[in-house]
Amino acid sequence: MIKVEAIIRSQKIDAVKEALDAIEAGSMTVSEVRGRGQQKGITQQWRGAEYVVDFIPKSKLEIVVPDEKAEKIVDIICNVANTGNIGDGKIFLIPVKDAIRVRTKERGDRIL
Repeated sequence: MIKVEAIIRSQKIDAVKEALDAIEAGSMTVSEVRGRGQQKGITQQWRGAEYVVDFIPKSKLEIVVPDEKAEKIVDIICNVANTGNIGDGKIFLIPVKDAIRVRTKERGDRIL
């Protein structure tokens, strides 16, 4: 199993969710997060004054899938979340040793 952890623009999360639902990707967790990338935040203007926003609001999508589905999930997220601009996000692939359903104590990828 692979945990696909994607940090993307918040305005793209609904489109990514719909695209993943279309291929029956399974369960997912979405969190609202703040962070910064290589650009170290952004400078904005408000009422003539400049200020720096160090941490940009983003959405983090977490989904655990069988190994063979991981690349398809990555492709969908990249295609749907891409704007072509700095700050589109990152995707991390993390191996998952095991998964356990709390209610029944079932284990493995069959609970996905």
